[in-house]
Amino acid sequence: MKPEMIIFWTAVTLYGISAVSYVFGLIAKQEKLFSLGFYTAALGFIPHVAFIAKRWIDTGVSPFFDISESLTLGVFMTMLIFLIVQFSTKKIRPIGVLVAPIAFILLTWAGTIMKDAAHSLNPALQSGWIWMHIFGATTGFASILIAAAISILYLLKEKFSGGIYDKLPSLEALDTLAYRFVAGGFILYGVMLVSGCFWSNQVKGNYWGWDPVEVWSLVSWLVYGIYLHLRVTFGWRGKRLAWYAVIAMFLMIVSYWGIPFFTETFHSGFRIDHS
Repeated sequence: MKPEMIIFWTAVTLYGISAVSYVFGLIAKQEKLFSLGFYTAALGFIPHVAFIAKRWIDTGVSPFFDISESLTLGVFMTMLIFLIVQFSTKKIRPIGVLVAPIAFILLTWAGTIMKDAAHSLNPALQSGWIWMHIFGATTGFASILIAAAISILYLLKEKFSGGIYDKLPSLEALDTLAYRFVAGGFILYGVMLVSGCFWSNQVKGNYWGWDPVEVWSLVSWLVYGIYLHLRVTFGWRGKRLAWYAVIAMFLMIVSYWGIPFFTETFHSGFRIDHS
């Protein structure tokens, strides 16, 4: 096994331990397991960063463009924001019960389909817009995943009491915090869509090509727009929006990585159709 892959699977293993710690911490209601999950995730982030850096240096190619690379970067950004949030406050440390397992699953999937060499971006596709597109996509995904995790804490606190649940912020505070992360994700997805349109116009000569990923990304963005509309205009709060945020998060995962994996699209390796 290549050294870079040893580094990669070390990160996956540590994220797996983190996921197990968070899940069993929730089941056993043991805060010490949450702390173990947090510190293990932080340790896993180190080889995760090292893998991306080594792959980039060794190949001279930005390792962000095929599905496995996109998964790796998406998890990287998610864990970065997750760790920043966790360092900022211990009150919502149990959000790792969703974030860590999702990170572990997605990164494991990336490892099973990863190619030996980084995917080289066609020179015709190189543009400053692609970096804005990638930034919006990855940070947006991180935001809505954390919003879903906070929403799960809301649902659990509403149903259970005592112990770790009494140490969580109030239901109102959790509801507001999830809303803020959804709003941030919605804005970042807007950045992703707009920059993607300009990028598409540069490389294909049109702003919108009805690529399946484009369509699903637009649908997902509108789903979160509906979330905000329901809250701001119709006054939705609490349990209904919490379930909405959790379900919408899985829709986003499908639109990001499920569609290009199962369907031939422009996003599956960033091909250009010259026919």
